[in-house]
Amino acid sequence: MSTFSNNPLDTEITFLKGVGPVRGKLLNKIGIFDVRSLLHYYPRKFLDRTNIKPINQLKVGEEAVIIGEVINQGFRRTRRSNFFQITVDDGYGKLLCNWFNGISWISEKFHINQKIAVFGKVDFYKGFTISHPDYDILNKNEDPNNTGKIIAQYPSSASLKSAGLESSGFRKIISNAILHSNESLHDCFSLKFRNKIGLISYKEAIQYIHQPENKEKLNQAIYRLKFDELFFLQILMAKKRIYTKKETTKAYPKIGNYTKNIYEKLPFKLTGAQIKGMREIRKDISDSKQMNRLIQGDVGCGKTVLALLSASLVADNEGQIAFLAPTEILARQHYKTIKRLADLVGLKVELLLGGKKGEERNGLLDLIKNGKVQLLIGTHAIIQHDVEFNNLGLVIIDEQHRFGVEQRKALLNKGNHPHILAMTATPIPRTLAITYHGDMDVTIIDQLPTNRKPVKTFVVNSSQEHKIYKFIKKEVKSGNQCFFVYPLIEESEKLNLKSAETEYEKLSKNIFPDLNVGFIHGKLKPEDRDLRMKEFKENILQILIATTVIEVGIDIPNATVMVIENADRFGLAQLHQLRGRIGRGEKAGVCILIPSNDEVSERLKIMESTSDGFEIADEDLRLRGPGDFFGTKQHGYMKLKIADISKDGKIARIARKYAFEIIYQDPNLELFNHKRIFQKFKKEYAHMYAYLQTG
Repeated sequence: MSTFSNNPLDTEITFLKGVGPVRGKLLNKIGIFDVRSLLHYYPRKFLDRTNIKPINQLKVGEEAVIIGEVINQGFRRTRRSNFFQITVDDGYGKLLCNWFNGISWISEKFHINQKIAVFGKVDFYKGFTISHPDYDILNKNEDPNNTGKIIAQYPSSASLKSAGLESSGFRKIISNAILHSNESLHDCFSLKFRNKIGLISYKEAIQYIHQPENKEKLNQAIYRLKFDELFFLQILMAKKRIYTKKETTKAYPKIGNYTKNIYEKLPFKLTGAQIKGMREIRKDISDSKQMNRLIQGDVGCGKTVLALLSASLVADNEGQIAFLAPTEILARQHYKTIKRLADLVGLKVELLLGGKKGEERNGLLDLIKNGKVQLLIGTHAIIQHDVEFNNLGLVIIDEQHRFGVEQRKALLNKGNHPHILAMTATPIPRTLAITYHGDMDVTIIDQLPTNRKPVKTFVVNSSQEHKIYKFIKKEVKSGNQCFFVYPLIEESEKLNLKSAETEYEKLSKNIFPDLNVGFIHGKLKPEDRDLRMKEFKENILQILIATTVIEVGIDIPNATVMVIENADRFGLAQLHQLRGRIGRGEKAGVCILIPSNDEVSERLKIMESTSDGFEIADEDLRLRGPGDFFGTKQHGYMKLKIADISKDGKIARIARKYAFEIIYQDPNLELFNHKRIFQKFKKEYAHMYAYLQTG
């Protein structure tokens, strides 16, 4: 990057007035390299001086702004450590402000008779207190009640604060940045477009997010900047969708005997959601444009049946199908479920796993290559280079987020742009689905079969374990089986969590010595895992101690009880997945959640009140955010600075509508009205643009 640029926004941060080399290096560490990235360093909260509260009217638990004078200050001592404290007097009462971290530099900020504004959450200990409040030092003659200011408060750290870059320091250099680049804050949207959506200009948004004149202008700025982020995220999705959709492939319009006979031999009626889903899939498969569809549904909603019916449509048209599952357990489960119906209609189904070797494997590879195998189910073994298809027409990928881009590509390359059908048993909040899976068409299966009984769920204190054990013994005596699930295999002193290994020893030897207790986890060899599951399925084992290896693909109709220890260590969506492993037969299931302590049990209460996976997913997203929703780190393209996918669904949907309209009209953003959109996409949202390039 050049020191001096024709565009002031590209000026290196070191050369901005008020920064310099020392501050510049510190700012570089938090991703601020130029004026543009400084302007996009948004406030974390705002100190609203338009709503000041007298100290005698404060309430514990509320966030409040208090303005007064410092009448006392100094270091205080507890039994464990020192802290710094000031006393603020506003004429109505006294407020204690405490700092437990960074006390050396914070102590230098205050002096007696100093006029300040403080903001934070009110507590009460020997009077009203606020710990680590945001603060704003005022001029002695300033009348804060009449200024009506809203003051930006910025994220900072001890090292930044030591260099004078607390909130007030950031406000000064950002003010300089706005003056430096004011004429370069061009808008990528036309006035007509902004008026249609109700957006203020980009220049106004930048100014009002950092220097809000009032609440209305601040809210307008926040809306505009959130819209920008979500709009460009949807531009990315639309471009990926266009890329996928323009691939031509073979159409499969014929409905033949395989599909008709399977449909007739189903032992149950399809739900309305399944019928709607099949219509969408059939329409896609009948088209010469490549299908790229996700079936998203709750545990037990019947996704596998839709996969089979989709496969039969392709088989009716002499195409082959590859069904990729993330684990051997899940692959075997799908194989067993599908083969039961496929055999009735003469559809040739085979299973390919990594353990298959020698002549047996070679013989199967020949059958696949010659088109004698119509539907191949398997794990990563399907992706290997020696697996060749005669006419691969459909690729089904279960739990697609568990596979990398290259793995998916390797399978797709075994055919000539085969249709793609992905499945996930994770109910994804609709807002997250249009971002995470925005490049796919989504079929939502939000109905469970009528014969499926809901699992009763209870959040129980660990002190009730003896009652739980008594209940399990009663269930086993009635011929039923039980899961115990733990988050860890080995004991963790750091986390102080119960481990599956330790508990297996205790439960098998001390609690249930007269029962057969098994232990399954991810570190076991595949053949050992399969043996344990076989023993459990055949009721040789009455109790199975497990980690999350059982989260998907385990179908034991006789298992009616699940106990999840340290339940607060799991996301709500993951807990829902786990409890979906029981109550899969005619018998109702009972799920018992035991949190690590009583204080964290409140979050789990929603599990007692609903069995709707989508409702639970919405709550999980609200509590945890999108970053780790899928059990993996947040995708690079989803790193949002101001928008919040868990809260900004309405803005996301509007942004999606206009982004897709623009990309369908002008895929490469070449039209005059769209050139600035492309430039901004490439420059300011480089992480999204880079993802598009790598795919």
